[in-house]
Amino acid sequence: MIETFKESDEVLYPKERIVTVAAPDLDALKQMAKLNPRHRIRVCSHQTAKDEIHEMIIYHPKGTYVQPHKHIGKDESFHLISGKIDCVIFDSQSNVKKIFPMGDYSSGKTFYYRIPANTYHTQIFKKDTFFHEVTKGPFDRDDTIMASWAPDEKETAMVKSYINKISQSIESINS
Repeated sequence: MIETFKESDEVLYPKERIVTVAAPDLDALKQMAKLNPRHRIRVCSHQTAKDEIHEMIIYHPKGTYVQPHKHIGKDESFHLISGKIDCVIFDSQSNVKKIFPMGDYSSGKTFYYRIPANTYHTQIFKKDTFFHEVTKGPFDRDDTIMASWAPDEKETAMVKSYINKISQSIESINS
């Protein structure tokens, strides 16, 4: 496993300046995630939250809900390593603008995206998924705006209903 130290149960930072990741590392991360309340984890390849570029290998299990959000002044790139998701792009009034199914390279589906700053988006995790995300630092929680028209992850009944609604939108757009 990569030599890391914990910022929290979900965020690990490298102890080394040269960061490498191999399949056994992903297996270890997945096992660590199972011990977390939200069952997700990330290992950063940048050294601190103050770094100018943030690169992370992130694990989300199937069914993870990420509240639609946008990043003020920060583009985001996303490279799917393994798993399956639907990436959903919204306008500021909650309307679905674009959906693209994603899978790893061998799936023939989209496996990479880059979205501009101030774009509302989320991912629907259809399988356990590892991805590589890159964005501009330094990290500031106030730079991420959660969509007021989408439920908070703690509102589990509302989240389930919301995910069903998005899934229906995906089906109608794809049919």
